[in-house]
Amino acid sequence: MVQVQEIPLNQIRRPLPRQNDQEKVKALMASIAEIGQQEPIDVLEVEGLYYGFSGCHRYEACQRLGKDTILARVRKAPQSVLKMHIA
Repeated sequence: MVQVQEIPLNQIRRPLPRQNDQEKVKALMASIAEIGQQEPIDVLEVEGLYYGFSGCHRYEACQRLGKDTILARVRKAPQSVLKMHIA
């Protein structure tokens, strides 16, 4: 079951480093500042910890805007699913 909820940014682990397009991040920052975050990011919840693999630009935009939370679709998953994402 997937739930959409506000998650504290500092609780989301991002195990796969990504290089973000800074122009896209700036555009998202302007949009989020003006109308709010429209599209949630996707996170896995494994044993009470959150892992983000997508939504990198939205994540960085919210971070740089100084937001404490981000809107996320949360899917509970076992360790085996997390391992598949990291492999």
